[in-house]
Amino acid sequence: MGANKPTAERPGPIQLMAVAFPGNRFKGEILPELDRLKRRRIVRVLDLLLVRKDRLGNVMVGTASDLDWEEATALGSYVGGLAGLATGGAEGFERGAMFGAAEMADGHVFDDEDVFRLGEALGDDMSAILLLLQHTWARPLLDAVENAGGIELMNEWVRPESIFDVETSARADG
Repeated sequence: MGANKPTAERPGPIQLMAVAFPGNRFKGEILPELDRLKRRRIVRVLDLLLVRKDRLGNVMVGTASDLDWEEATALGSYVGGLAGLATGGAEGFERGAMFGAAEMADGHVFDDEDVFRLGEALGDDMSAILLLLQHTWARPLLDAVENAGGIELMNEWVRPESIFDVETSARADG
């Protein structure tokens, strides 16, 4: 595998997005756009959870992922290992890696607890999507920064309406 290819050990930026749809109104625009982004290798769906609650309060669930079993367990092991290292040092790394791989063995980050909590949070006649996206486009840029000896100091998503808050904050820090 090339250095610029996202792998379980070098996943690139991962974004968690939650979107709600009152009235269960879908216009059919989201999945085609997501497919377009995936075909262009801009994003990859690590996990998707759709919870739909009808007018009577009945809950229906749908899931999807672009990961096969090997990729899912490798990513779970990597992320679990990092979490274990942060909390328990070298011993925690091994335990975390095993736990993470087991958690991802079904190919999904989101579990029954997430389904329950999301279903409880939704009103009747409402849907929500939890989407865990890997931004594959960013891996080559991050590799270039690393190869140039750069050290990432910050990496955050900024909403357009917050741009001037970030600028003001950067001036105050400098």
